[in-house]
Amino acid sequence: MKTLYIECNMGAAGDMLMSALYELLEDKQGFLDTMNSLGLPGVRVEAASAVTSGITGTHMKVTVHGEEEDEHLHHHHDHEHPHEHDHEHHHDHDHEHHHDHDHPHDHDHEHHHHPHATPDHIAHLIDHLPLPEEVKTHAKVVYGAIAQAEAKAHGCPVGEVHYHEVGALDAVADVAGVCYALYLLKPDKIVVSPIHVGSGTVRCAHGIMPVPAPATAALLSGVPTYGGEIRGELCTPTGAALLAHFAQSFGSMPVLNVEKVGYGVGTRQFTQANCVRAFWGESQEGGNGEIVELVCNIDDMTGEALAFAAEQLLAAGALDVYTIPGVMKKGRPGHVLTVLCQVGKEKELAQAVLRHTTTNGLRVRRCEKYFLTPGSKRVDTPWGAVRVKTAEGFGISRAKPEYEDAAALARENALPLAAVLKEVNKGL
Repeated sequence: MKTLYIECNMGAAGDMLMSALYELLEDKQGFLDTMNSLGLPGVRVEAASAVTSGITGTHMKVTVHGEEEDEHLHHHHDHEHPHEHDHEHHHDHDHEHHHDHDHPHDHDHEHHHHPHATPDHIAHLIDHLPLPEEVKTHAKVVYGAIAQAEAKAHGCPVGEVHYHEVGALDAVADVAGVCYALYLLKPDKIVVSPIHVGSGTVRCAHGIMPVPAPATAALLSGVPTYGGEIRGELCTPTGAALLAHFAQSFGSMPVLNVEKVGYGVGTRQFTQANCVRAFWGESQEGGNGEIVELVCNIDDMTGEALAFAAEQLLAAGALDVYTIPGVMKKGRPGHVLTVLCQVGKEKELAQAVLRHTTTNGLRVRRCEKYFLTPGSKRVDTPWGAVRVKTAEGFGISRAKPEYEDAAALARENALPLAAVLKEVNKGL
């Protein structure tokens, strides 16, 4: 199984991730040629050799009209701010806010009144990139997550989030580059280490913010993270969104026959190597998770009582509860009750089974689990939007429209359900 392990001991930024993945590619020049033919206004992508703490790697230099810019994601959503970017925020972890800690940005520019880009404008831009549809779909989902996080962080509707245009083009290149590199690599499995987010505070147009900044924290919800002695923002919103989207699991490096290691180097120098490492190799076939199965035989409960017990077990945190008819000892008809739960919840659920059923004991098994990573997106139809469930992994990709959404549109517009589903499938 081709496995990609991404080590984020110094956080992650979009261009650092792209740099690390670039080093794993067979046709590096082909990748650069594609990135430089996307038609993004004034954008140029160059791979430069870089060294950090004696380690040689690649710094992917993304310039817009010759300038290497910040991401400008957190603090450029509001027209009430003048956006006079005097670029004092070097992001050398001295409480200056800069989103991409691998950009030096030690210069004063007079471009104080750049136009701004909205999420819809960014989506339109991505839609027209000369890249495979799969790459563009991933890129739009990643940017959509960033917009949602920014809106939540600043208490405004998603449509009112505004990105500084130069920074937005820089970030679009980063996102598209990472999505395209992964499309070329086609890993069967992606595992990411716990993410170092940094510590302290950073200064931005809104004032002093804690690390991780609110949008980054929202994007990393449910993701293993940690702080440390290094002060400043190590993980940017773009890096957080990309990792949260593509990681199938988080944890330590799996057993891996390593074939290549890619180093995505930042430009700042610290007491430890400032890089993202990407390990590429073959891992043994195996599951990508674990689950606990609780099983017992019951021959003295009514159907109503079993249904009530199942309801209570689901309320207690079971992932699934089901029964299978069976023949118990002495030829009695009964049921085999199975409860699935997350690792660590087995004691709580076992006690709930004993409390809500008549069994005096149950079997607990910890099982390896294979699963496709779930996700969701929205597809617009002439009658309204429909949510779509997605699942990806092991080279498999699936999408299924939400029945209730499609059915509601069919009822409201006096249409056959099949007509709505046909329009949804066109947009997948």
